[in-house]
Amino acid sequence: MATLRQQALAMVQARQRVPVIPPASKISDFFGTNVFGTSQMKQSLAPSVFKKVMEAIDRGSKIDSATAEEIASAVKTWAMSKGVTHYTHWFQPLTGSTAEKHDSFFDMYAGMEKFRGSALVQQEPDASSFPNGGIRSTFEARGYTAWDPSSPIFILEKTLCIPTIFVSYTGEALDYKTPLLKSIEAINEASVAVCQLFDRNVRKVTPSLGVEQEYFVIDKALYAARPDLVMAGRSVFGHIPARGQQLEDHYFGSIPTRVKDFMMEFEIEALKLGIPVMTRHNEVAPGQFEVAPIFEEINKATDHNQLLMDVMDKVAEKHSLKVLFHEKPFAGVNGSGKHNNWSLITDTGINLFQPSNSARENLQFLTFLVATIKAVYDNADLLRASIASAGNDFRLGANEAPPAIISIFLGATLSELLDELEKNGNVKIEKGDNMYMKLGISKIPEIILDNTDRNRTSPFAFTGNKFEFRAVGSQANVGGPMTTLNVIVADVLKQMLKDIDKEMNGGKEKKIAIVNVLRKYIKDSKKIRFEGDGYSEEWAKEAEKRGLSNLKSTPDALDVYEKKATKELFERHNVLNHIEVHARHEIMLEDFVKKVQIESRVMGDLALNHIIPTAILYQNKLIENANGLKGLGLDHSAAVETIKDVSRHIESVKSNVSAMVEARKRLNKEESASKRAKGYQKEVKEAYFDKIRYAVDKLELLVEDESWPLVKYREMLFIR
Repeated sequence: MATLRQQALAMVQARQRVPVIPPASKISDFFGTNVFGTSQMKQSLAPSVFKKVMEAIDRGSKIDSATAEEIASAVKTWAMSKGVTHYTHWFQPLTGSTAEKHDSFFDMYAGMEKFRGSALVQQEPDASSFPNGGIRSTFEARGYTAWDPSSPIFILEKTLCIPTIFVSYTGEALDYKTPLLKSIEAINEASVAVCQLFDRNVRKVTPSLGVEQEYFVIDKALYAARPDLVMAGRSVFGHIPARGQQLEDHYFGSIPTRVKDFMMEFEIEALKLGIPVMTRHNEVAPGQFEVAPIFEEINKATDHNQLLMDVMDKVAEKHSLKVLFHEKPFAGVNGSGKHNNWSLITDTGINLFQPSNSARENLQFLTFLVATIKAVYDNADLLRASIASAGNDFRLGANEAPPAIISIFLGATLSELLDELEKNGNVKIEKGDNMYMKLGISKIPEIILDNTDRNRTSPFAFTGNKFEFRAVGSQANVGGPMTTLNVIVADVLKQMLKDIDKEMNGGKEKKIAIVNVLRKYIKDSKKIRFEGDGYSEEWAKEAEKRGLSNLKSTPDALDVYEKKATKELFERHNVLNHIEVHARHEIMLEDFVKKVQIESRVMGDLALNHIIPTAILYQNKLIENANGLKGLGLDHSAAVETIKDVSRHIESVKSNVSAMVEARKRLNKEESASKRAKGYQKEVKEAYFDKIRYAVDKLELLVEDESWPLVKYREMLFIR
């Protein structure tokens, strides 16, 4: 009888392509067709109603009940014209995924379809079973979702989806969107105040975000034949194949046919939803790929990234594929992340991180650049905590992923410029013809534009006109780290304005006052800047000398949330109160424990129920062979040595699994979430995962191929 692995491999060989037919010859003909966006609202709503909606989007003004009724009526008519029968409030609880509860338009008593403004604006889902970090007791179930007009309503699989925030009965945020929206207001307020030092016409500053999404794709039959992928999202066992990514032939190579068909279809569905996907390509590891959109307002970009992952999952099913978003589904090859390209855009059309030919804009550019560097330096541990997860711990510092040490890469040109500005403020830097732009005041050196290389090893790199936060995990909700980034930069900008005002009150001319503050901030934050190889041991040693943290594990990184300064930071900007910060700390710790616990249990199950029985059966064959050779008087020493090797690895697996189970039982009694998480890190994960994996992977090499129960790495990574 064929093993599950053999059946899965046979299914892959029998797969047929699923043809993909675009709905139109041009993307512009179908882009946003499933979105109740600005153009659709303008067509569907009365001018006065449309004006109120736009004011709500642009200024955050409230929508009254009468306006909500008119919007709801128009939305229902539009949705039903597309075959929609149900609607849902689409929200982002602290599980990391999205949530929805579908309700029908059909009113049985009225005998017709209805959709009221009250249903559009607010709903009351059960909040008791979502992570809340102690904010709510299990028996206190009430929670509220409330419409976010700044993110477009859309249709997904014949359901009208209304983006919403999610809060508890007592008002605490139970989602990612609520604090993100508040952080957008915080950085807008702080940025506008600083911008008005340079341009009094600036009234609004909007954070912009482009999320590059990395992922793996394998056949769904191979996925189903690996219980660890199904249960934990990553392979806990698997010997590294002879060929991995060392030939460097997969990156930007020809996209496999089935994967390209899948890409084409999910891109079509994404474009219909107004998600501006732009780029597709092979990533570094075999079986790894990337999709990247163009930049959008940060709230919309965050929603779109969550929606995109959902669309990719659904479309992959049609192509008999499975998308793996785990940060490290396979050991020994590149991990996956989200590269968050973040910038600040004024309502006058200026990118605050873009040098230009204008002296005023270049001084403004330096101001925001230095403020961001200072923010990252002052809050490096908090930024590290914002990307902490059980999955990302496997990736940070591994193959082509940034290290757990937070640092900033600027490139040689900008780094030299800041060094010179720190020293004397009037040094002129020249790097060649037509490569620099004058700032127009003697205290500022000239800025050279875009003549530096990129640094893939940096977790936070300046890349020409934006910062790229590369350390965010591939399955993370980017709302978490982006909220933190917005808040820490807003905080420094507010302090910077106070310091500039102090200089000016002391009699300094405005430009000189700004330069003096910049020079101080450059000096104060210089330790966070690093231009070299972030993978190197030398950098780890140098970072330690500089006093920079190297928080390699999630439980250690999350300690910063319990610091008074962290709680005061979020409260100061009205983004999270101390109860909400504490709750997030508890939720992230529990999430870590549960995920390590699941991986541990999967390891035990696979080892005891799949690996050891298979190894014993093979061992019995070897014993029979050895006895036969001995009976014939032939040399049987090789068979005996193999039997000993198999026996030793079986015993190692069994004893370590038993000890790991006992460690879990002991730790599960620990009441402190922090101590339990740190215990799971050291006494379960660090103590046993590698030991058990080593023995199992050795058995994979020893046991005959046709008997091995698990789909192998070479099959998952290369067979499509």
